[in-house]
Amino acid sequence: MGTRGKQIVGESAKEIVELLNRALADEWLAYYQYWVGALIVKGPMRPNVQAELSEHAKEEFGHAGMLAERIIQLGGTPILNPAQWQKLSGCGYDEPKDPHVLKLLEQNIKGEQCAIVSYNTMLKKIMVEKDPITFHLIRKIMGDEVKHEQDLQDLEEDIKLI
Repeated sequence: MGTRGKQIVGESAKEIVELLNRALADEWLAYYQYWVGALIVKGPMRPNVQAELSEHAKEEFGHAGMLAERIIQLGGTPILNPAQWQKLSGCGYDEPKDPHVLKLLEQNIKGEQCAIVSYNTMLKKIMVEKDPITFHLIRKIMGDEVKHEQDLQDLEEDIKLI
């Protein structure tokens, strides 16, 4: 990150990098949860659920990339060891032991709701005055998570109406 960019963030950079690495851990676990869910899902409207889970997996992967890039810009290092994902994660990972569409949707809705709360908490800590770049990045990702929650709830409702 350039000189002026560092001046804006100042002393907050270390704390922000820690928050971003926690979010990065959550995004990697969310990516995997969506990716594996799309592979194993069974039940009514399976092709629709597979498509939605696959799309969300790609978006979570993209979020991970954006977070890692910002961590590097702030002079930090993204999580290097996947074993750390579970330790740093605030939302965790629900192993998809039951591949039924409704169970997977329920697990992923829970994950999105956790992500929304986590990103909202981050926004309050970062504030636009402290680090406007990270603030807008987190706001963008949070908007995606809100959309994911709605997409999943809509699918869940449609399946329950069958």
